[in-house]
Amino acid sequence: MKIYYHDNAPSNPRHPHSTAPTLPESHLKPLGILHYFFPPPSPSALAEVNNLAAERHYINKDVITISPLAMGAAYESNIQMFYEEHMHEDEEIRWILEGGGYFDVRDAEDRWVRIEVYIKAMRLFQDQPKWAALYRGKETEKSDVRKAYLSARAAGFWD
Repeated sequence: MKIYYHDNAPSNPRHPHSTAPTLPESHLKPLGILHYFFPPPSPSALAEVNNLAAERHYINKDVITISPLAMGAAYESNIQMFYEEHMHEDEEIRWILEGGGYFDVRDAEDRWVRIEVYIKAMRLFQDQPKWAALYRGKETEKSDVRKAYLSARAAGFWD
């Protein structure tokens, strides 16, 4: 995993957009991101993920492979949703099993922070999966989910 500020260049979002220096893992917690390392696919790692899921009250999970091979002709249209800023109603856990890609998040100063990871992920959910992304905009800014997120961020999330 590599963490850095996004260069904000308007080029292809699949490019690294890397800046120097890299940021420490401790930069993630104030953004509301807890990071754990469970090397797949060991049974002990799966047990640790299941323990974390139970601690955080997650009840559902799935495995998604984001690739042209796995998604076929729908790949290009499906990945477009990742390029528009959005959030989800529920807290999320992503256990990265294999592959590569990026998660982009905003910090408290509204700067983009890019987290480079490898993508075949097990997704864990606290409730029934909600697939609707809440795209950043005037309506989402008014939503209870966004207000709760901003309140939790102001309070230091898990401090």
